[in-house]
Amino acid sequence: MENLISLVNNIQRACTALGDHGEESSLPTLWDSLPAIAVVGGQGLALLEIVFLDFSGKVSPISLDRAFCNSLLVSTHTLTVCLLLKSSGKSSVLESVVGKDFLPRGSGIVTRRPLVLQLHKIDEGREYAEFMHLPKKRFTDFAQVRKEIEDETDRETGRSKAISSVPIHLSISSPNDGQPESIVADIENMVRAYIEKPNSIILAISPANQDLATSDAIKISREVDPKGERTFGVLTKIDLMDKGTDAVDILEGKSYKMQFPWIGVVNRSQADINKNVDMIAARHREREYFANTPEYKHLAHRMGSEHLAKMLSKHLEQVIKSRIPGIQSLISKTITELEMELGRLGKPIAVDTGGKLYSIMEICRTFDSIYKEHLDGVRPGGEKIHNVFDSQLPAALKRLQFDKHLSMENVRKIITEADGYQPHLIAPEQGYRRLIESSLISIRGPAESTVDAVHSILKDLAHKAISETLVGLAFSAKLNFDFWTEVGNAAVESLERMREESKKATLKLVDMECSYLTVDFFRKLPQDVEKGGNPTHSLFDRYNDSYLRRVGSTVLAYVNMVCASLRNSIPKSIVYCQVREAKRSLLDLFFTDIGKREGKQLGKLLDEDPAIMERRISLAKRLELYRSAQAEIDTVAWAK
Repeated sequence: MENLISLVNNIQRACTALGDHGEESSLPTLWDSLPAIAVVGGQGLALLEIVFLDFSGKVSPISLDRAFCNSLLVSTHTLTVCLLLKSSGKSSVLESVVGKDFLPRGSGIVTRRPLVLQLHKIDEGREYAEFMHLPKKRFTDFAQVRKEIEDETDRETGRSKAISSVPIHLSISSPNDGQPESIVADIENMVRAYIEKPNSIILAISPANQDLATSDAIKISREVDPKGERTFGVLTKIDLMDKGTDAVDILEGKSYKMQFPWIGVVNRSQADINKNVDMIAARHREREYFANTPEYKHLAHRMGSEHLAKMLSKHLEQVIKSRIPGIQSLISKTITELEMELGRLGKPIAVDTGGKLYSIMEICRTFDSIYKEHLDGVRPGGEKIHNVFDSQLPAALKRLQFDKHLSMENVRKIITEADGYQPHLIAPEQGYRRLIESSLISIRGPAESTVDAVHSILKDLAHKAISETLVGLAFSAKLNFDFWTEVGNAAVESLERMREESKKATLKLVDMECSYLTVDFFRKLPQDVEKGGNPTHSLFDRYNDSYLRRVGSTVLAYVNMVCASLRNSIPKSIVYCQVREAKRSLLDLFFTDIGKREGKQLGKLLDEDPAIMERRISLAKRLELYRSAQAEIDTVAWAK
């Protein structure tokens, strides 16, 4: 039992230290899964408060200063709000169960000292607060009120983490400006949210000198736990009942039956508390009361604080045992989820120059890798380059319409001009050359367009790779906008240089075809008379339609041969000068430039979004909590 209680205590303390209080947040909570004892009682107006108890002798309450900071005021009543209301005896019961004097009287635990908070409605004027230790000083700035609470705590306890039982008395006076009419219901709903959790053991405290039918504690406990599987009824102030009355019917379960038997307790009186009567003496007096009071003698064996502690301990042991497998499963699942999210957020930005430079290089390498995957087909986009070579270039070459350029009229004109004042003797060689050159020169257009089309694809893929890098590296997604602007600009500048080199190389291929004709092609042509090969024909005969058609056909065949060759060589040139270079050295100049910059300049590029930084820190703390809890559970041997 001690190991199980110690296990839950250690996990609770880890939760508190690492910021898991079961509050609503975007982080997973372990606190809500831990077995706990919730003590609930009331004092009129259905005002119910709750406190969580662990068996290390400490209390983890709903922080009343949270309610205070929201200026929770009751608009129609003057009320003292206490987390442990003396009127229902909750504080004395808790002290008896734990066996230690540790709770401040009549207040909630706020930071390390109790806060007695009185809320008063005034008819008019500005809201203000007053401390008992600072008489006649009114605070209208509630940030200063909060600070004074902290300062006064330090004055009493020093700056240690010790808890002092000396309360801070604070009263807040306010007109009903802006205060909700539903404040009591709001508090009740807050309490309900805690005790309705299946891991809560409810300790419903009711004074014996009040009618159970009006007990707020019983009412709300029955609502959230109708079968009574989690509720223990505790009857206080038995010794203060009117003469001639007793609580036997309640304690025997006759007037109000519960699944677990009612337990009566006799707490210390206020006089005992003032006299510092210790818990040992108080428990001894309690035992004597039940043993020597005729009405309760037959129930004495199951009455008193010690019996309540044993019953709670036994029940808590069973609850812990039943919850541990589920907690283990939750812990393992949550650790995996936290690790995955931390992985997505990436490592924090370094603070030194070398670390910043390394972070930049790592991000750029990730971008570079993604970019190469697009070109290599691992990611989509690179296939568009193949489409340029396989479809767009051939289509552009077809659109050149060489046959129109080689019409009889154009062939006659160019051949005639090439002869000059002397007719050609055997074949119009200069005419052939001019016809071929003027046809091939038009291929420069499609060649240049192909270079530009590939450049456009490479540029689009660079921007796409940047976007995908942002998604893959969530922490860098919020880096300074200038960083990604520089990366994008550097990539585009490199691609521009590659385009210019590619254009030069590709156009040279076309120009080389223009400057040197393949002689073998023409030597293989037939030279018969019918096809214009006879040099003895007259000059006029040499320019007849049949002859001109033959010249045009010959030139077209040669140009088509060159086009077929360029259709293969142009893609090779573009891939070599653009695609290959983009894969090899897209950010080389950017790396060189970054390497020359100082730490401050690098830092301007790596300003991480504070929200991302805060999220990473919170996740790391929560991961530490879950790993700590996992280690605690692994060290405790328990029987199923």
